Amino acid sequence: MWRLISACILIRSAAGRYMDVVESLSKIPGVKSVFPVLGRWDVVVDVEASDIEELTRIVRRIGRLGSVVYTETLVEMKGCESHG
Repeated sequence: MWRLISACILIRSAAGRYMDVVESLSKIPGVKSVFPVLGRWDVVVDVEASDIEELTRIVRRIGRLGSVVYTETLVEMKGCESHG
């Protein structure tokens, strides 16, 4: 069965530039949602990719945005479901 790779990318932006990052991210194919957050990270992005190579391209494209200082990518594990 075909399954997309889902990942959450945590982004630290240059001081005061998080909205520049938010606006740029919404134009990248594969980005499903973008929202600014408070805390250690400035922006959280949910992405979907057809394979690991596409995910790598998305992460690299995000890392090249001028206001992005650092990223951390969390890839969803298969088989984890909530039964609540």
